[in-house]
Amino acid sequence: MGENDDGCSTQLIDGDGEFNVKGLDNFVKKTKLSDCGLSYAVVAIMGPQSSGKSTLLNHLFKTNFREMDAFAGRSQTTKGIWMARCLGIEPFTLAMDLEGTDGRERGEDDTTFEKQSALFALAVADIVLINMWCHDIGREQASNKPLLKTVFQVMMRLFSPRKTTLLFVIRDKTRTPLEKLEPLLREDIQKIWDLVRKPEAHKTTPLSEFFNVAELRQRFFNSISPGGLAGDRRGVVPASGFSFSSQQIWKVIKENRDLDLPAHKVMVATVRCEEIANEKLRDLATDESWLELQEAVEGGLVPGFGKKLSSILKRYFSEYDAEAIYFEEGVRKEKRLQFKLKALDFVYSAYATMLGHLRSNALESFKIRLEQSLNQGEGFAKAVRDSQQSCLLVFDKGCEDAAVEQATWDASKIKEKLCRDIDSHTSSAQDAKLSELIANYEKRLSQALSEPVESLFEAGGKDTWPSIRKLLKRETETAVTDFLDVVTGFELNHARIDTMVQNLRDYSQSLVEKKAREEAGKILIRMKDRFSTVFSHDKDSMPRVWTGKEDIRAITKDARAEALSLLSVMAAIRLDERSDDIESTLFSSLMDGTVSVASSHNRSVGTSTDPLASSSWEEVPPKNILLTPVQCKSLWRQFKSETEYTVTQAISAQEAHKRNNNWLPPAWAIVLMIALGFNEFMMLLKNPLYLLGFFVAFLLSKALWVQLDIPGEFQHGALAGVLSITSKFLPTVMNLLRKLAEEAQGKTTQEAPEYSASQSYRQQSPSHSISSTISESVASNVSASAAGDDAEYSSPAQLRRRNTNDVQESEISQM
Repeated sequence: MGENDDGCSTQLIDGDGEFNVKGLDNFVKKTKLSDCGLSYAVVAIMGPQSSGKSTLLNHLFKTNFREMDAFAGRSQTTKGIWMARCLGIEPFTLAMDLEGTDGRERGEDDTTFEKQSALFALAVADIVLINMWCHDIGREQASNKPLLKTVFQVMMRLFSPRKTTLLFVIRDKTRTPLEKLEPLLREDIQKIWDLVRKPEAHKTTPLSEFFNVAELRQRFFNSISPGGLAGDRRGVVPASGFSFSSQQIWKVIKENRDLDLPAHKVMVATVRCEEIANEKLRDLATDESWLELQEAVEGGLVPGFGKKLSSILKRYFSEYDAEAIYFEEGVRKEKRLQFKLKALDFVYSAYATMLGHLRSNALESFKIRLEQSLNQGEGFAKAVRDSQQSCLLVFDKGCEDAAVEQATWDASKIKEKLCRDIDSHTSSAQDAKLSELIANYEKRLSQALSEPVESLFEAGGKDTWPSIRKLLKRETETAVTDFLDVVTGFELNHARIDTMVQNLRDYSQSLVEKKAREEAGKILIRMKDRFSTVFSHDKDSMPRVWTGKEDIRAITKDARAEALSLLSVMAAIRLDERSDDIESTLFSSLMDGTVSVASSHNRSVGTSTDPLASSSWEEVPPKNILLTPVQCKSLWRQFKSETEYTVTQAISAQEAHKRNNNWLPPAWAIVLMIALGFNEFMMLLKNPLYLLGFFVAFLLSKALWVQLDIPGEFQHGALAGVLSITSKFLPTVMNLLRKLAEEAQGKTTQEAPEYSASQSYRQQSPSHSISSTISESVASNVSASAAGDDAEYSSPAQLRRRNTNDVQESEISQM
């Protein structure tokens, strides 16, 4: 016998006692038994071989179990245990057809399998039909007595909280009324029950504690209702666990162990609830809504994250509850809790990612808000408090939106990390702002001190360091006052503020000291510039012209004194208002000349009286020394060596000026000329025309001298001077003659009344007119020459340009 055409029957256990797991699973799926929950019943039939058990089931439940062919002889028809669905009966009912007892086919093994199958039927079925012959009731040697004995014996090994209904089916009923047969049947059953060996705990237990005995009626409809044939639903395995429960029951029976159905029920509930939970976890992992939510949260914030995830979890928890509702309550709740923890662990990564986004966004919001507040001029500490309060409020609201209904996750750790991040950024921002603030004030001090200090050092006078100290104090105090006003908004402790203020003061002082050291490195250049300025300019700051009247020795001494004064200023840093003897020591040693090379006596005894033979100044800390006495002495020697040439040039220029301006011969020559030229002089006096001629010749010669710039031309050499004068001689003479002609022509064209008084004089003395014109022209040239003498040390080219300009101006005035 195989499965029926509708696929509603299968062999559960074959004749060798092997459980058909695959066949039962297919049967459960095909009949949808798993969907029934506790709304199903199992009916089993037991009885002697060939007693019509299969036929009875087929007629009662419209099953199609294989029936015996009476014409083929009496033999074993059903082998093992078969199962089929009962048609037309509600609730869902399963019928189990057991192999008949007392069969000759099994021989000695009959009782073993008979007990195992009976125990299985009692453990699985809600109702057990016992098929028996009517003529055996009341007989001592009836064929049903071994069957009943077997049922009662195995019942001692079955620990079940519920009662199994025994339904006795009497076949081939005679004319004896049922009311007469029932007492006899109960009496026979009680005798068999009393003879069965029982454990100590059940020796006095009545038969009614284990079985409900009822006659066959039309009571299979609504059999699981209270009072029905299967009304005792205690310990019933939910339909979804029927297959696994049957397998485990048969396994225990085969191993000949006592069958503890309550423990078995817990075991079945444990396995099935775990299977349901694992199935729901797998479904959750592949759920499209979950995958979309997970992908979305990976990309950023998801509004309504908590509600969406709670809805997904709630659906799967509800499905678990619906499928596991009929299993043992304690196991169901325990496995539900485990399922819940696993599901929450599975989705926690998305929740953590969501909180991570909330934390990152809150931190970024804090940074932006803080920067905006600071840009608007708000105090740093207040800006931090307001920004932090705002971003934490947004974070808390985000955590509320992301909260999962089924979880008790705490976002406090994420919030603590956010607070730590905010504190870290606040500290970094504070340090950056303070550094920027300090840098700005340092820059301000640098701008306020660098150039003025450098200018004061260049001036290098007695009031240099007092002026620097005054400047330093004024600018530092102003910067510190402004700095304190600004730094108040940071709300720092007093110790830190005092430290920053002191650093600002130290910076300003170090700035001056640095500038002093830089200027000390350039002191030689500064000294030479100072010497050149004083030596080459007079008290009115006009360039000095060496005419021979200046006292070069005194001027040189004054210039060196100024340079030495600059050296004394730059010898040490004087910001603490301490007095020192650096200037007096330098002047007494270097200017007054009191220090000289050590005498032979001093050399012999190994001592020196030179106060500059030292590496430090008295009453000056080593850190404030810019130039040691030894360095000052060395610099002075170098300075004198490099300025000697300037003094020598001045002396040479003075002597040259004297030579150029001394045109008279020596006195003895003048006396000799007077003695020897007395006759000629007397002749000139007697004849004035000669005197006039000599005078005109002198004027012409002087004019040519100036126009040709003879001294300037010969400065470049005798040959070059001769060539240059030769080339310019004729044009110069022609220029002078042209001027004379133009002046003569201008005189004659004037109106007659203007010159009437002098007309006779011009007619009588024409030469006088000519000489007068020449005199005027030459006088102008002589005045130009005098102007040239004032600029004794101007270049020849400048003199030539000046003379040429004078000539051109004269020509323009005549035009």
